[in-house]
Amino acid sequence: MSPFSELLYRLRCRYDVRQTELAERLGYEQSYISALEIGIKGPPTDEFVDRLQSALPLSHAERDELRKAVEASNRKLVLEPDAPTAHFLLLDDLRKELGQASPKQIEMIRDILRLRLRDTFESDDDGLPPRRIRRRRSTTEAPM
Repeated sequence: MSPFSELLYRLRCRYDVRQTELAERLGYEQSYISALEIGIKGPPTDEFVDRLQSALPLSHAERDELRKAVEASNRKLVLEPDAPTAHFLLLDDLRKELGQASPKQIEMIRDILRLRLRDTFESDDDGLPPRRIRRRRSTTEAPM
């Protein structure tokens, strides 16, 4: 279940609102609310989130949590075309293994990502593309 799905359910329970009632307040079908809560539908649109914030008396903290949950529930990851090969390989490994990863393995991967060591250590074999070497100007070439 996505972070948004869990939060939507918790908010609805906290404010004692049934799916049908929330759907009426928001102007959506009850089946859509249900699909969001069980994770069949991906994260909602900004319009849905705005309507939800208007329909429920959410605190500032709940509004922030809602926005973060929507962002964290994004199912797609897009790499820039010029991303290093290592990024593509990492994404491929994650795509293949994520379904079988244990909760402990997931937490370990997340811990590693939080370390942000990429800026701390440099080596020749760090998975980054090779640095381009500037071409030396010959002594006979005129400066540009």
